[in-house]
Amino acid sequence: MNTQTDQTYADFLNATDALAENLACSEPIVAYHNARVQLDADDQAQSLLQQLGQVQSEIRASQARGAVTQADIENLRAVQREAQTNPTIINFALTQQAAVEYLREINQSISQLLGFDFAALAKPAGGCC
Repeated sequence: MNTQTDQTYADFLNATDALAENLACSEPIVAYHNARVQLDADDQAQSLLQQLGQVQSEIRASQARGAVTQADIENLRAVQREAQTNPTIINFALTQQAAVEYLREINQSISQLLGFDFAALAKPAGGCC
């Protein structure tokens, strides 16, 4: 590589590092991280999420066999209601939503500066996500 290319690459890496550092320190990302830590530490919330996952898995298995009962559906709804009213889970969901929206706005700004859809370029090749 020549000196100009080396410098451009170094500038790019510095800008990338600065962007990552600024994102990590931004209010929506810090709030999301804190909510994640709270969620991970809340045994009741973790138990509810595990229970919800288990009930959903059982419903899917029952659906595959064509054997879903009204009791299965009522149980699922009860566990969903409990999870949806848990303050730790609510806080996590809200901060996650705010962080995603913030990152979408950042993506739009980067895309406008670059003149192309940055997120589309950043997606893994051949991946489904």
